[in-house]
Amino acid sequence: MSTATRTDTQSPALHVADSHDLIRVHGARVNNLKDVSIEIPKRRLTVFTGVSGSGKSSLVFSTIAAESQRLINETYSTFVQGFMPTLARPEVDVLEGLTTAIIVDQQRMGADPRSTVGTATDANAMLRILFSRLGQPHIGSPKAFSFNVASISGAGAVTLERAGQTVKEQRSFSITGGMCPRCEGRGSVTDIDRTQLYDDSKSLSEGALTIPGYKAGGWNYRLYSESGFFDPDKPIRTYTKKELHDFLHREPTKMKIAGINMTYEGLIPRIQKSFLAKDREAMQPHIREFVDRAVTFTTCPECDGTRLSEAARSSRIGGISIADACAMQISDLAAWVRGLAEPSVAPLLTTLGHTLDSFVEIGLGYLSLDRPAGTLSGGEAQRVKMIRHLGSSLTDTTYVFDEPTTGLHPHDIQRMNSLLLRLRDKGNTVLVVEHKPETIVIADHVVDLGPGAGTAGGTVCFEGTVEGLRTGGTITGRHFDDRAALKETVRTPTGALEIRGATAHNLRDVDVDIPLGVLAVVTGVAGSGKSSLVHGSLPQQSGAAGAGVVSIDQGAIRGSRRSNPATYTGLLDPIRKAFAKANGVKPALFSANSEGACPNCNGAGVVYTDLAVMAGVATTCEECEGKRFQAAVLDYHLGGRDISEVLAMSVTEAEEFFGAGEARTPAAHAILTRLADVGLGYLNIGQPLTTLSGGERQRLKLATHMADKGGVYILDEPTTGLHLADVEQLLGLLDRLVDSGKSVIVVEHHQAVMAHADWIIDLGPGAGHDGGRIVFEGTPADLVAARSTLTGEHLAAYVGA
Repeated sequence: MSTATRTDTQSPALHVADSHDLIRVHGARVNNLKDVSIEIPKRRLTVFTGVSGSGKSSLVFSTIAAESQRLINETYSTFVQGFMPTLARPEVDVLEGLTTAIIVDQQRMGADPRSTVGTATDANAMLRILFSRLGQPHIGSPKAFSFNVASISGAGAVTLERAGQTVKEQRSFSITGGMCPRCEGRGSVTDIDRTQLYDDSKSLSEGALTIPGYKAGGWNYRLYSESGFFDPDKPIRTYTKKELHDFLHREPTKMKIAGINMTYEGLIPRIQKSFLAKDREAMQPHIREFVDRAVTFTTCPECDGTRLSEAARSSRIGGISIADACAMQISDLAAWVRGLAEPSVAPLLTTLGHTLDSFVEIGLGYLSLDRPAGTLSGGEAQRVKMIRHLGSSLTDTTYVFDEPTTGLHPHDIQRMNSLLLRLRDKGNTVLVVEHKPETIVIADHVVDLGPGAGTAGGTVCFEGTVEGLRTGGTITGRHFDDRAALKETVRTPTGALEIRGATAHNLRDVDVDIPLGVLAVVTGVAGSGKSSLVHGSLPQQSGAAGAGVVSIDQGAIRGSRRSNPATYTGLLDPIRKAFAKANGVKPALFSANSEGACPNCNGAGVVYTDLAVMAGVATTCEECEGKRFQAAVLDYHLGGRDISEVLAMSVTEAEEFFGAGEARTPAAHAILTRLADVGLGYLNIGQPLTTLSGGERQRLKLATHMADKGGVYILDEPTTGLHLADVEQLLGLLDRLVDSGKSVIVVEHHQAVMAHADWIIDLGPGAGHDGGRIVFEGTPADLVAARSTLTGEHLAAYVGA
C-alpha cells in the first residue's frame, strides 16, 4: 500500500499508449497529390484549405477517411463484406494512428419520392411507434402509420407434416400498412395527356405514335402494330372499347412477333415503367421535354399529399394525427412532443425530443418531417446527416466534414462553429475542408494545400496555426483578410421581373420586382424562402422578360468514369469532326466510347479485375497504354497531335491549340474560352468527371450554360467550393455576364458577392414560418447604412462600415 502511494507522488512516465496522438500520412499520391507527408494532431480541430482542385478532398476523404473505412470493413467476416462496397487501399506509403472515421459529406440525398426528412433521420420511425402506442383509435402496429407499407391480406391452405401424416390447414394473414392506395405513398399522382402519346386521327400504320423512341418500323412500334389485338390500318379514334383498353391498359401478355418472343403491355403502363420510373434530371433532354409535355403531377386527391391511408390519418393524439405532426415545422413539433407527459413511453419521448432538438440546434428547425429529401440543398443535406452524431457518446473518433458552412448565412456560421468545437471538446479529431475565414479562424491546426489547382497543386504549402497562415505568404494567407468593397456606383436596371402574390412553401404573399440588366443578389438566413422565391416564382415569369431563364443549381453532375469535361461540355463533337475532316475518316473513330475504342479495355484505359469480396484491381491496359484508343486511330493527326494527346491537354493549352494554325476550330475554341473564363484553365479536358472537386463541377456547369440563349441567369450559391482567390474571379465573370447584356440573379450568402451586387433583396426575418417576407430591397450601401436586418449587420461588419 505504502509503495503505491510513494509511486503516485512522482511524475509518472508517459504511458506508451498515450504516444499515439498523431495521424501520420506519408507519401500520399491519390489523384493530384504529390507524395504528400503530414502529421495531424488528434483530438484537435484541423482545417484543410487551398484553392478549389488543390487536393484537399483527395487527402482528407480519398486517403485518410477512405483507409479508415476500409480497415473497419475488413474487421467483418468475408460473408458480411460481400454485401458491402469493396474499397481499394489508397495510394499512400504509410498511414498510422487512424481512428474510426465518420464522414459527413455534401452528397445530395437520393431523390426517391418516398424519401423524406423524417425517414432519412429515423424521426419518422419513432413517431410511428408513438402513434401506435398512444393514438386513438388504435389501428395497429407502427407499420399501420408507414406510407412505405401497403395493406395486404390473403388466405389459403397450407400443408404441414405432423406425426408422420400430411395435414392441410386453412390459414389467413393480413398486414395493415399506412400507404395511401391511390398514390402508393408518393403524395402525388401522375396524369398522362394522351394527346401527347399519339395522334388519334391516324392509324398505327400511318405513324400515330408520337413518343420518343417509338419510330415506325422499330421494335417498340412493331410491338403494337403487329400485336393482333387491333387493326393497324384503323384510326385510333374508331377503336372499340375493348381495342382501346388493349391498346392503352392491357396487362403484360407473352407473344411472338416476327418469330421473336416478346411481352406485350398496354401503352400507359409501359410509358410509366420506361420513363416515369427514372429521375427527371437523369433523362436525356428530348425525353425530359416529352415527359414535361405529356405528364402532369398533381397532389393525390385521396390523401391530400400526406401519402397516408385514411385509417392512419384518423388515429390521433390530442387531436393531432401523424400527418399533422409530420407537416409541422420541426421547432413546433419539438415543443408538442415535450408537452406529452406519458410515463408509459417516456424513453421514446426523450429520444424523439432529443432528435428534434438537434434539428433546431443545427439550424434546421424550419424544415418539416414530410419535406422530400431530394428537395434539400447540399448544405441542408449535410446538416441532416450531422443530426445522428450530435448526441453521440462516442469519443476518440474522427469526424470528417466537407464545407459544413455551405448554404449557411453568416449568422448561422457561428452556430456551426460551436458544434464543431463541441465535437472536438468531447475528445474527437475533427477534420474540416473549408474556405470560409470565419470557420478557418477557430482551427487548432491548419493545413494549406496548393499552390495551384490540378497538376499545379497537390503539395502542402503550409502547416501550423491560423496566425502562421496569415503571415505564411501562401495564396490562402494572402487572401485571408480580403474584403470586397461596396461599389461606388451601381448599374441602372433596364426593366424588372415582377413577382406578385408568391406563396410557394413559406412565402407570405410576396410582391417584389427583381431588376433586370444588373447583378441582383437574393439573400437571407437559411430557410427564409430564397429558393422558393427564385426557383418557385421566376421561371413562370420568363415570358415577361422576353428571354429565357437559365437556372444553374447545385445539383450534382451525373457522369461515369468515362465522362470528362470534353464530353460533358460538348467539346468533343467539334474536335472529332475536325480530326475526321483532316484525315478523311469517320468522326466515330475518335470516340473512346465508340468505334475508336481499344478492343482490350473497351476504351476505359484500364482493365478492371473483380476479386469478389476483395477490392477490385485496376491495371493500365497493356495494349493502348492507358490512351483508350486503337493503335490505328493514333496514326491520324491534327496539327501534329493525335486524339489522345489532345485529350491530355489542359484547357489553356487546348484553347491555344484550337485557336490558330492548322488545328483552328472556332466551335471548340468558343467552349474552351468559356471554361477558361470560369477559372478551369488548369483542368485536363480528358480527366474523368469523377475526380473533380465540388467547386470544379459547379464551374463546369456554369461554363456549359454560358452558351445558352437565355437573357436571365439564375445562379444558386455559385461560391460553393470556391477559394477566396477564386471568388474574385467569379465576381469578374458575373460582371462580364451583366456587361454583355444579361440579367444575373444570384441566391447567395457570401458577403463578397453581396457587397459587389447592384441590388439586394433580403428575405427573413427568420427561417420557416418566421421568414417568407421581404425585409429589405435596395443597394448594398443602403443595407449597410440601415443595418435593419441580420444580413445588414453582418455585411456592415464585413466591409468594416
